[in-house]
Formats: sequence, C-alpha cells, structure tokens
Amino acid sequence: MILPIVAYGHPVLRKMCEDITPDYPQLEQLLANMWETMYASNGVGLAAPQINRPIRLFVVDSEQIISSLEEDEKKDYPGDNGIKQAFINAHIVSTGGEEWAYNEGCLSIPKVREDVYRPESVTLRYVDEKFQPQEKTFTGITARVIFHEYDHIDGKLFIDHLKPLKRRMIKGKLDDISKGKINVDYKMIFHK
Repeated sequence: MILPIVAYGHPVLRKMCEDITPDYPQLEQLLANMWETMYASNGVGLAAPQINRPIRLFVVDSEQIISSLEEDEKKDYPGDNGIKQAFINAHIVSTGGEEWAYNEGCLSIPKVREDVYRPESVTLRYVDEKFQPQEKTFTGITARVIFHEYDHIDGKLFIDHLKPLKRRMIKGKLDDISKGKINVDYKMIFHK
C-alpha cells in the first residue's frame, strides 16, 4: 500500500526515533509499504518518520542511482555498487574520509535541493529484517543516502546542514510546504 509522505513542518520529523523489537506489529507489511511508497514517489530512500512512524527504520535503494550513472561517473564512487536494503535500529559506529558536497533533496521537502557536505563513509550497527545483528561500512553515494535517512531517525533534516544564509533564502519555500502550498505527484500529510 502506498502511504502518504509527511511534509516539512510536521513534528514527527523532529523526533528522536525509538528502537523496535522483533514483535513490532506488522513489520513485514510496513517494510513492503515503505518500499512501495518510496518507489511510487521516485525516492531512493525512505525513513519511518516520513510515513508518520517515530521508529528507527529506513530503507535505501542506491542501486538505482549507481546503475543510472555514466561509466566515467562511476569511477567517482569506487567500490560502491549500490544496495537495496532495510535498516532497523541503526546506530552510527563511525564516519570517515573527507567531506564532499552532493545536491540532496527530500520527499518531505519537495522541490528544494541543496548541496550538503557529508563524510565519505559511514559504519553502521543495525539489525536486518530477520533481526540479525549487522555492522557494515558504506561509502560513496550509498553512504550519502544512508546519512540522509539516518538523519531522519535522529529528528534531523538535510536543510539542518545548510549555512544560515542559505536557510534564510529557502525559508519562503519551507513555509509554503508546511502550509500545504505545494503540488507533488504523491500524497502528503501536512501538520495542522
């Protein structure tokens, strides 16, 4: 089932999310709905707060980004073949490498894109869909998408990484989004 995306201004997007247990109600269905919702809205990642669930859960499909790159662009991301994966109860162990800029957007903040600086790599401790403990390091575009989705489960948004002047420049757009004055081709929830 395709779920509505929570729009900027809704308090759930600012909550520090909670870990869940294996008996979380209808987790398998929730994951299926998140994948369907993400693809229906042309996303490459989706975090549970974006569908109004304050839990530490997100899905990432960076394979679609990597596969769409030209061959000469792929050399910019050595060793990153992309992933299609769910992350449950994720916690950052470490980050590494130089910070680099990438033009990010967010389904909860439609039609706003800005360059955000993030580290080259991230090591995460999490559990998979079978609640098996995992610890892995991700780099390149995949790390970028993970950082973005991880921010959501910590109550942060990509615009929080912008300099104050840039934030002031997009304030009008953000205000419009929070008031529901935005046209997108997917269903959204606005805070009343």
